[in-house]
Amino acid sequence: MVRAGLSPGVLTLAAAAMADEEGLDKVTLSALARRFGVKDASLYAHVRSLRDLRVRVALLASEEMTDLIAAAVAGRSGKDALVGFADAYRAYALEHPGRYAATQMRFDPDEVAGSKGFARSVELTYGMLRGYGLTEPDLTDAGRLLRSTFHGYVHLELSGGFGHSREVRDSWARSLDALHVLLENWPPRPDGSTDR
Repeated sequence: MVRAGLSPGVLTLAAAAMADEEGLDKVTLSALARRFGVKDASLYAHVRSLRDLRVRVALLASEEMTDLIAAAVAGRSGKDALVGFADAYRAYALEHPGRYAATQMRFDPDEVAGSKGFARSVELTYGMLRGYGLTEPDLTDAGRLLRSTFHGYVHLELSGGFGHSREVRDSWARSLDALHVLLENWPPRPDGSTDR
């Protein structure tokens, strides 16, 4: 019998809250079942597995994060767009660390096929980078640079990895200044070609 009030959406939101409170690794079907006062087996009417549940959290988070980024870059270009994008990315990761961690999982393409959040994230990234005059393959290279820089920074910040007395947000702002200069002066390709 399906427990009244349980649904995939309700379980996903509860798992997302649990991930933010305790960490994504603490999200288990048993822990979630305890939150609802039901047996583990009751959850299988709504989610296929722990992996399915965590992917649902990642899809939810990707849509939330992308909506935040889209609002931050709307009507902006160049450095203003870069700063809006980066600040929204960082703010989401710091406010929702468990949800953010879910977006960093490795996914099978079938798991995220049709995901509005992940697809829109790529569109927003490429749109912002086109404002710097980049085209492929430089778009992909620059997108990877930004993702690894943003992720590395927030990962270190969340884990307490910055021990120096300098304010972390000040270093963040200077990092964005440096990225802007780099993007404005993107190096030519190894073969010397450039579309800029």
